[in-house]
Amino acid sequence: MADLVQYYGTGRRKSAIARVFLRPGSGNFTVNTKELNVYFVTEQQRAAARKTLETAGVTGEFDVITTVRGGGVTAQSDAVKMGIARALLEFNPELRKTLKVEGLLTRDARIKERKKYGQKGARKRFQFSKR
Repeated sequence: MADLVQYYGTGRRKSAIARVFLRPGSGNFTVNTKELNVYFVTEQQRAAARKTLETAGVTGEFDVITTVRGGGVTAQSDAVKMGIARALLEFNPELRKTLKVEGLLTRDARIKERKKYGQKGARKRFQFSKR
């Protein structure tokens, strides 16, 4: 029985986590068992998800299977972008410089700030009354 050839990468953005599997194929792109165009509604989200493949120049060479959890849809598309970049590095380490220049391997560490006690939100205070 032939072994399944696939490359794995994990991408994160805010609280979204994407598990990405790249398999040699014809360029099919599925996110949570749905087509890319069905799952990511806006063109901006689709472009973000495809950006890594276009940068590396391997657009039609791999089938991309992703499982995404948490966060919003835009954060999920950015998580997929990073996961594909990490999986491509597993496939070909020489792509590192190209992907690094585009900023596709850098984790965006900005997350939601926690709400503090005695305040209405993370930074907003309750209304102050002099009298």
